[in-house]
Amino acid sequence: MTDTKKALIVFARKPVLGKVKTRLAVKAGQQKALEIYKLLLAHTRSIASSLLCDKFVFVTEAMDDNFWQGFTAEMQKGVDLGDRMQHAFDLLFSKGYQHCIVIGSDCPGLSNEIVTTAFQSLNDNDIVIGPATDGGYYLLGMRKMIAGIFMNKDWSTSKVFDQTMQDVKSQNLSCYILPQLTDVDEIEDVPAEWLDD
Repeated sequence: MTDTKKALIVFARKPVLGKVKTRLAVKAGQQKALEIYKLLLAHTRSIASSLLCDKFVFVTEAMDDNFWQGFTAEMQKGVDLGDRMQHAFDLLFSKGYQHCIVIGSDCPGLSNEIVTTAFQSLNDNDIVIGPATDGGYYLLGMRKMIAGIFMNKDWSTSKVFDQTMQDVKSQNLSCYILPQLTDVDEIEDVPAEWLDD
C-alpha cells in the first residue's frame, strides 16, 4: 500500500466580510467572525500542507491570491453540501485516487496526526469519519465511492453523523471512527486565545 494514490480535499469559502461564520457573527460581530475564519483557514492550510498526499481545495468562488499555493483549486458544485462533496469525491476517484479524504475549514482541533491516522485507517476500512460535537463530522474519507453516503442527510443539523453511520451499518461497511472534535459555529466553540483583542 506504499504507493496508494492519496488525495486530501479541503472545503473552504473565500474570506469575505459578512459571508463567513454568520452564526458566530451574531454574537462576535462580522469583523471578528471574519478574523476567526481567517485563523481557521490558516490552521487548516498548515495541517494540510504538512501531509504527504496530493492536496485540493474546493472553493465557493475563485480565489485571487496565493493563500492556497501548492493546492489544486476546484469549484464546489451542487445544490447542497452533500451534492458538493459527492462531486468532489467523484472527480478525484475519476482521476485515479484510491484514498480520498475531505475536511472542512472549521476545526481548530484538527491535527496532522489525526489526518495521517485517517489515511492509514483506509488501508483496512471502507470509510473513516471524524465526529463533531455538534452532531456533524469534521472529516470523512473513503477508498471508493459509497452509494448514498451524501444523500438524504439533514445538513447543518445534529443528525448528520448518526444518519451517516446508519448508512455505514445498512451497507455493512467497515468504518474507523476518529476522536470527536469541535467545529467552530458559535462563539462558545472559539478557542479563548482567538477572542482576545
